[in-house]
Amino acid sequence: MSDHNPITFIGAGNMARSLINGLLNNDYPGSAITASDPLASQRESLAALGIQALEDNNVACADADIIVLAVKPQVLGAVIGAISTIRPDQLLISIAAGVPVASLSAWTSADQAIVRCMPNTPALMGAGITALYSNEQVSKSQRQLAERILDAAGKTLWVDTEDLLDAVTAVSGSGPAYFFYLMEAMIEAGTRLGLDAATARKLTIETAYGAAVMAREGSENPTTLRQNVTSPGGTTERALSILDAAGVKDTLDAALAGAMSRSQELAEEFGQS
Repeated sequence: MSDHNPITFIGAGNMARSLINGLLNNDYPGSAITASDPLASQRESLAALGIQALEDNNVACADADIIVLAVKPQVLGAVIGAISTIRPDQLLISIAAGVPVASLSAWTSADQAIVRCMPNTPALMGAGITALYSNEQVSKSQRQLAERILDAAGKTLWVDTEDLLDAVTAVSGSGPAYFFYLMEAMIEAGTRLGLDAATARKLTIETAYGAAVMAREGSENPTTLRQNVTSPGGTTERALSILDAAGVKDTLDAALAGAMSRSQELAEEFGQS
């Protein structure tokens, strides 16, 4: 495969647009990118980026080396079923949550090269983390290309078995909401302690950002970082002891298990659509 294989995006929602922008910002030529969408307004804004924007999915897919499926999982089966120009030698990259490879193969070909992805919403800001899984038909060069496309929206990693994508969904797919939930609670608590809302918000968000930078860029793991902040008999120890007494870790464990279970349920539901 060449450095600039033709890529087609089926669907032009926020996630597809973030990937397209990321590719363009990383010097992927607009002439090698096509996107299809039924809405004229979407196509006009896509064309303004310097890429080809089409209404017909069959035309959009005909000459592509890579097809990125970026439509809602509820309609993915119907969308694929209406495309007659998909070939087994094309790489399909699906960012439709919950739709298993078995369904994608059934809707296309048993020989289809397929990569399933689980991105998260920080990808919209170029700060996402995406887990990828490939079937046996995906070549080494296709894996590298899938990485290049998803790296445009943040970091990537591979999982060895498809079922691990349910765990990924629970940890990182839904994960941003957990941190937003904690931020909400801290902001509200800060205002009850006497801070004005703007100050509580800024302190909370900048503290979350700073903690994330320390965890990501530093050499120490989160446990050690927490211990470093927790002086015996100090304010942090008091706060953490209250969280422990409330069973926060057990609650988080149950919450992520619930998210994973729901992901498995949705996979069965969308895979049959």
